[in-house]
Amino acid sequence: MVVIVVTGRGGAGKTTTTANLGTYFAQREYRTLLIDGDLYLPNLGFHFSIENVKYTVHSVLKDVKLNPDWAVYKHPDSGVFVMPGSTNLQDVLGISTAKLKDIVDEMRYKFGVVFVDSPTGIPFDTLPTFEIAGYQIIVVEIERSPIYTFETMVENEVNKLKALGDEYRLKEGVILNKVRESDDIVDKIVEAIEEDVGIPVLGVIPFDENVPESINVGVPILKYKPKSDAALAFLEAGEIMEEWIFGKEHEQFRF
Repeated sequence: MVVIVVTGRGGAGKTTTTANLGTYFAQREYRTLLIDGDLYLPNLGFHFSIENVKYTVHSVLKDVKLNPDWAVYKHPDSGVFVMPGSTNLQDVLGISTAKLKDIVDEMRYKFGVVFVDSPTGIPFDTLPTFEIAGYQIIVVEIERSPIYTFETMVENEVNKLKALGDEYRLKEGVILNKVRESDDIVDKIVEAIEEDVGIPVLGVIPFDENVPESINVGVPILKYKPKSDAALAFLEAGEIMEEWIFGKEHEQFRF
């Protein structure tokens, strides 16, 4: 099962969402792999303190003879498997994004759940992988989206990404992130997304100052401070997402 995680603009917390949803599924004993598909600005490894490693997704993209398993690292705290990208400019130059689809296609038979962390905006780096994915998660930052501009933001951001998912016949869901607004405003936002756009909202993650700390430590907030507001919200979002994707019949996807 392949999930593509996307967002319309930088700073929305797309990679944080990927890391924590991945942690949820790993803690639920799904064999879970996260792949950094943001090939030109990769930072997924940073969220797990997996940096300066010998093999990365870029290594495999450059040398087809390399076994993709060599670029997979298990995070000891969360149990998540991570295929990080390289921040070395020389590794980024000359890669073929089309080969990313082949890597994801191979790895999805080895893992029950595969998340692909996409670049911001139209995800050109990961676009080929949409052909083999089943789900698309759109991360929407609410912190900078007051209610009076939200309809415009939906038109310019969510609808475009939804249209992309529709093109590939993906099932789509939304995660609202960095939420500071009142329940009334959040309810209106959820209603706008679910009724006007037609996408289920799988989670509402509050703004939490513990999250930047967890990123710096390299342990997703769900594991780092499991009783924090954001961790509890990611836990609930993971439960909803698990039911949304697998329903009751999902034992075969676990270890």
